[in-house]
Amino acid sequence: MTSTAEKTAVEKTVSVSAAEWELRCQLAAVYRLVAHFRMTDLIFTHISLRLPGPDHHFLINPYGLLFEEITASNLVKIDLDGKAVEPSPYPVNPAGFVIHSAIHRAREDAQCVLHTHTKAGCAVAAQEGGLLPLNQMSMEFYDRVGYHDYEGVALNLDEQKRLVADIGGHPALILRNHGLLTVGESAAQAFLRMYYLEKACEIQVTAQAGGSALVIPPAEICDYTARQLTGEAETDLEDADAYDLAWSAMLRLLDRVAPDYRS
Repeated sequence: MTSTAEKTAVEKTVSVSAAEWELRCQLAAVYRLVAHFRMTDLIFTHISLRLPGPDHHFLINPYGLLFEEITASNLVKIDLDGKAVEPSPYPVNPAGFVIHSAIHRAREDAQCVLHTHTKAGCAVAAQEGGLLPLNQMSMEFYDRVGYHDYEGVALNLDEQKRLVADIGGHPALILRNHGLLTVGESAAQAFLRMYYLEKACEIQVTAQAGGSALVIPPAEICDYTARQLTGEAETDLEDADAYDLAWSAMLRLLDRVAPDYRS
């Protein structure tokens, strides 16, 4: 077994380009934010970020570390076959490789893939009706979320083709009886999508627990709101900077509570 001192020594030797280091910092930030907002499942979920270049290399968490322990330097760089492409004392979660490599391979826009097992997310994933348009937060995903039927722990490579087919071109996937998944063109986009998908699930479970009949807006309003929130609808006013401002606020939060994510 590799000692803590030996692991630290290996982490300190990470030498990468400025561009890769910035991406490492962004992904480490997402891990810390997922921990901060209590969307973790011990060591058993994963977030990945593709690196630029023709090799389809991507970064993923070192299997065995809590999300609050992840830093820019201890992220593991692997290829689409799940093999480390640089020395690391850490293994990679096999299920993480199966899910993430499939989507990275199939979706050029899925630069970041984020997967969770939260209580609210798993609750909605167990409901026949899936995610309902009950609140403005859920409207972003109206007709924009795929569903993947449960096949057991994701350890079989044959499942990859069905995962890819089920997410299609959507920004989010609900893995039935399992959890949630979002993708983004950046780490920031994937995180903010997951933050609001998780909030939508929390609202749904809370509303259902109230015991009253649920109010669902008309389909045309749900669709229009989705297009507003995704920038596809023409509106009198624009809020194009909202996600950039929110991400900047998240980084300021981390600089206060967990600045070592950049180490």
